[in-house]
Amino acid sequence: MAELKKILYVEDEPDIQMIARVALENVGGFELLVCSSGPEAIEKAENFCPDLLLLDVMMPGMDGPSTLKELRKIPSLASTPVMFMTAKVQPQEVEFLKTLNIADVIAKPFDPMGLANNIRESWAKAG
Repeated sequence: MAELKKILYVEDEPDIQMIARVALENVGGFELLVCSSGPEAIEKAENFCPDLLLLDVMMPGMDGPSTLKELRKIPSLASTPVMFMTAKVQPQEVEFLKTLNIADVIAKPFDPMGLANNIRESWAKAG
């Protein structure tokens, strides 16, 4: 499996975007493309060629699962690993998300200092 370097991150909350950017770029050393909506991610994802799709579940307009469904239609992203971030971590929510063939579900709020390592660990397990 290739090394995890580039993450497409879709999150509608600017504060969470900022914290995740610091956690993933500065602490984790990843190259990050942050999108504020599903449609923006769909527009920009193919040119970015991410190694991982990191999607917020609850977003206005197009939610994470809907965004994933559209991203999967792009041939180069059809098998790109996916992780969801969500504050809704009840077992039935997590089980539903895992039926979407994803690598992991990361709970919000997340630990900024541990986020990059959590993602690397899930990436390694999924590999």
